[in-house]
Amino acid sequence: MGRGTETGRGDGAPPRARRVAGGFVRRWLSALTLTAAASPAAAEDAGLRSILFSSLEAGASTFSTSGAKVAFDRFDRDGPVVLVSGGSGMRLEGGGRLPVLVRTTLLGAALGGYQFVQPWGVVTILAGPELSVEMLTTGSGAALLPLRSGLRLHGEVWARPTESTLATATVILGSGRGDAWGRLSWGYALFGAYIGPEAALSLDRTGYRKWSFGLHATDYALGGYRFRLSAGCQFEGQANGRARPGPYLGLAIWNAL
Repeated sequence: MGRGTETGRGDGAPPRARRVAGGFVRRWLSALTLTAAASPAAAEDAGLRSILFSSLEAGASTFSTSGAKVAFDRFDRDGPVVLVSGGSGMRLEGGGRLPVLVRTTLLGAALGGYQFVQPWGVVTILAGPELSVEMLTTGSGAALLPLRSGLRLHGEVWARPTESTLATATVILGSGRGDAWGRLSWGYALFGAYIGPEAALSLDRTGYRKWSFGLHATDYALGGYRFRLSAGCQFEGQANGRARPGPYLGLAIWNAL
């Protein structure tokens, strides 16, 4: 995202560059990451300061996240931001062809950081505490694992290589569960959204691995809300075992306030 002329902050850019940046800001001032769940919102008011979001990724494993992102000043300017989120997930684990247990996870985090706004896009860096609790369920019963706390690092880039394209990169690292998640995507403006390929990877200290490839449609507007829909193929399993292929479907919804 770029600084628009309405910010009143001289950045030395030529007038035309500032006009282009300002248009980009008005459209992408609500850039988010999603939990697993962050996406930019095409908002008309450059003074917006908060975004509510919710997302779901479903496949052999599922995970949902909801939360809010708040800027201390405005989303179209450099400045501090806060991201608060909570989520839950479930996945099947085990050896051989059949899973032998179900792992259920609850996860919450409160992150603070800074966003750097440029004419070509926005870079956001966040860090803060996270808490998680897991339950393992087998045919013989369920076991609740101890509460874990740690530090989460979150970095994202939303860039406009050209006027009609969008490229994103997101990386999340957490010490509580010893996990990592990342996603790359590219899109071209078609049919009211940015449509293109995406790839994602996640892993944790248990040896679990998942990677996926698919297509996404981002920033589709309907009734005051914005949507991101994705679908494709994923492979998941333990690092020392055979990865199981299967389809996945993702949906994110957000609203700028």
